[in-house]
Amino acid sequence: QVQLVESGGGLVQPGGSLRLSCVASGFTFSNSVMSWYRQAPEKERELVAWISSTGTTTNYADSVKVRFTISRDNAKNTVWLQMNSLKPEDTAVYYCRAAWGSVLYWGQGTQVTVSS
Repeated sequence: QVQLVESGGGLVQPGGSLRLSCVASGFTFSNSVMSWYRQAPEKERELVAWISSTGTTTNYADSVKVRFTISRDNAKNTVWLQMNSLKPEDTAVYYCRAAWGSVLYWGQGTQVTVSS
């Protein structure tokens, strides 16, 4: 059974930091490209960052470059998203996604709210 379980969301003040985690099971994590997406209310889901299966390549949306860092540990079947200097416009549900060959798996999402 495939599972992607996100955690680490919450309420944070502008300028603060959060670290999201996504623990995977049920497929070959080390062969998968992992991504973080987000969806704000009344907006389409958008790609935030992705990381290659080996972790050697990463890419970010322009809106989060420098502030966010994606990383992974294949021994722990885990991918993280470190989010610094958070802004109110970062408020969204954040989703973890795995691309394993032509198959896509999604987590259930974790809410991030940036507000004073």
